[in-house]
Amino acid sequence: MLDQATYTPRLKALYRETIKPALVEEFGYSNPMMAPRLEKIVLNIGAGAEAVKDSKKAKSAADDLTLIAGQQAVITKAKKSIAGFRVREDMPLGAKVTLRGDRMYEFLDRLITVAMPRIRDFRGVKPSFDGRGNFAMGIKEHIVFPEINFDKVDEVWGIDVIIVTDAKTDAEGKALLKAFNMPFNA
Repeated sequence: MLDQATYTPRLKALYRETIKPALVEEFGYSNPMMAPRLEKIVLNIGAGAEAVKDSKKAKSAADDLTLIAGQQAVITKAKKSIAGFRVREDMPLGAKVTLRGDRMYEFLDRLITVAMPRIRDFRGVKPSFDGRGNFAMGIKEHIVFPEINFDKVDEVWGIDVIIVTDAKTDAEGKALLKAFNMPFNA
């Protein structure tokens, strides 16, 4: 059993010892605290049309997301009714979880080293930044995560992964994620 008081995630130690000094040098920051860092990772599964037909699908999505994140997922509900989609207010439609601290670094490590190489025909991720250094990507099948037992899966979900940094520009955010070995294809 790991002693939580002395355990530090591998990527967190890598950031402190190697990545942060490299970013300070690359961007010429006057203070090491100006170097960009990860703030949080948000995971989201939208069950959509399946959840409209069967309300248990959102619970299933939340259970799978809880296994992947290692933290309890929250079921997301519709904010307002939309008759065209047969959605009523407060109807469960998906699940989300926000990871911070050590769990965030552990998840990023598993995403980059375990899950992404298991994606079929994987050629890297497209650098999709929002203008402020935050990165968003989608995974088509949640079964690429080793925590999911393929035999017990009733539905294959897509997952949105949003990595929020405190970088000021996309270049800083990309340099930070590239230092964590994020496999960008461009």
